[in-house]
Amino acid sequence: MTEDHSSSLKLIVTGGAGYVGSVCAARLIEAGHEVTVVDDLSTGHKDAVHPDARFVEGDAAEVAAEILGEGFDGVLHFAAKSLVGESMSDPAKYWEGNVVTSLRLLEAMHAHGTPRLVFSSTAATYGEPESSPIPETAPTRPTNTYGATKLAIDAAITDFARAHGIAAVSLRYFNVAGAYGAFGERHATETHLIPLVLQVATGDRARIQIYGDDYPTPDGTAIRDYIHVVDLADAHSLALKHATAGEHRIYNLGSGTGFSVREVVEACRAVTGHAVPAEVAPRRAGDPSVLVAASDRAHAELGWRPERTDLAGIVADAWEFTRSRHAAHS
Repeated sequence: MTEDHSSSLKLIVTGGAGYVGSVCAARLIEAGHEVTVVDDLSTGHKDAVHPDARFVEGDAAEVAAEILGEGFDGVLHFAAKSLVGESMSDPAKYWEGNVVTSLRLLEAMHAHGTPRLVFSSTAATYGEPESSPIPETAPTRPTNTYGATKLAIDAAITDFARAHGIAAVSLRYFNVAGAYGAFGERHATETHLIPLVLQVATGDRARIQIYGDDYPTPDGTAIRDYIHVVDLADAHSLALKHATAGEHRIYNLGSGTGFSVREVVEACRAVTGHAVPAEVAPRRAGDPSVLVAASDRAHAELGWRPERTDLAGIVADAWEFTRSRHAAHS
């Protein structure tokens, strides 16, 4: 992403103390934008907020309603509850934390005339796809509450854009991975494959479990599309630039290439030099065989193409971040 200080924007990044939000905030600041990070720190980390960002601790919608009157050019909305299992056992937490919060944020944006919104959506809105790669025209049939709440927010954004002229873009991520210097993935409850495998390499986990080895794939394990977090962050900058008043556009973000669970484990072994013991466990309910993005629309309309698609490179960035964090806390 090239820096263009001539078009500096004043932006709010909700959830900017989290994984993707912190990287996006850092890239925006480096591009010359003025960034205010809003985060309640329920899952984010204060030391993940870029030092050049203004930080306001609190609920995304409540804080936005208070400060949007200062005059902002846009909001990038990452703040969300995002654990699939928890969403199924405690749906109220997700409908409140994701949908109600987002609705209040949209109302505050309308009240203050904030013109742009980029929303952090998810491939979970598609559920179990009929075919792969998955285009934006694929049926949206989420199989969990998390995906259902994100889809509901997308519907609300469409209505607000049409009724109130907001320029809105939703970005549906596939599997985000990698790190950006001091900004990386560190969840209290970790569910993502690459950081879980790296926990084996640091000695914080004895082995990795492979859920199912009988899928109709070349090596029998599930295939997923991994996108580097920096490529993802740069798509948000392009979305801000290309957002059109009164329109809500939806884009898939992935590399368009799938890697199996076994391929990811092997890449982690190669990068870390650790044996990474693995054991096969039963399939998890609702896990599709293959999830790969068709990102043609983002290529054509945003001019976005992922540049960091090498699996070993993605793992190496994540490993550097994980190892530095582990050394600092051991």
